[in-house]
Amino acid sequence: MAILAPTSSLSKDSYSFSLHIQSSTIFGSKLKSGEFQQTRFRLFSNSNSYPGLTIKASRESLGLTQELKSNKLERVVETEDGSDLFEDMKHRFLSFKKHKYLENLEHYQNLAKGQAPKFLVIGCADSRVCPSTILGFQPGEAFMVRNIANLVPPFESGPSETNAALEFSVNSLEVKNILVVGHSCCGGIRALMSMNDEVDKSSFIQSWVVNGKDARLWTKAAASKLSFDQQCKYCEKESVNRSLLNLLTYPWIEEKVKKGILSVHGGYYDFVDCTFEKWTLDYKEDNLKEKNGRISVKSHLLWS
Repeated sequence: MAILAPTSSLSKDSYSFSLHIQSSTIFGSKLKSGEFQQTRFRLFSNSNSYPGLTIKASRESLGLTQELKSNKLERVVETEDGSDLFEDMKHRFLSFKKHKYLENLEHYQNLAKGQAPKFLVIGCADSRVCPSTILGFQPGEAFMVRNIANLVPPFESGPSETNAALEFSVNSLEVKNILVVGHSCCGGIRALMSMNDEVDKSSFIQSWVVNGKDARLWTKAAASKLSFDQQCKYCEKESVNRSLLNLLTYPWIEEKVKKGILSVHGGYYDFVDCTFEKWTLDYKEDNLKEKNGRISVKSHLLWS
């Protein structure tokens, strides 16, 4: 527990405080149980306003007792155990329960019996690009898988969580649309564009993003005169198209696309200026030969 107490009356002449601790350090002081107590103190104040302020820290509690008569000093004590974060999370959950779940109880009870999403969304794991937030998907509307750089590995690459999601959503849930969403400032694409031709097999990141090697090669050839940052932006979109082609290497996906009962789409979210591009692969066997190095798309839209 930390106790903030004035040792003398407050004045405007000077500002000083003494620190009394029952251990040698505040940061990482070891408890008898063998655990570490991590506490940070931040004081926001007028540096010339508060003399005689004493801070006393002890191990009895991670809380804070404040004993100041003046409200002119704002004190913040944060703990490293994340309790404040989970308290906020609890309130958000309870708000969801009150304003979403209970107000739409019949819908959620139906979801408890099963799901029938219209979309499989393949997005990036980046914390800034949650598809549900950006595109407004509600529970039950989209089956989702997120990975580094929103990549779809080709069929021959073998098992992964991404193609497991493909198999389940297409063959069991029978989704009608697959949407691959790329985004601006993608660290995974930057890692792809930065790597050497020889993959460092000790790196999980390189071993994964190499699935986008065709997009990297095409970008290097088509955008060689651009700056590295511009090449990365180019590759962010190109990798989506390569993933659309990789989807067609799965026989049960290509069969459904060929019959017109499954569509594959690309998307690109630019969170710098908050725009979204959407396009659909125009499936014709002749188009898959990539005439002039490009795939054929239709319904290319920009939402801004």
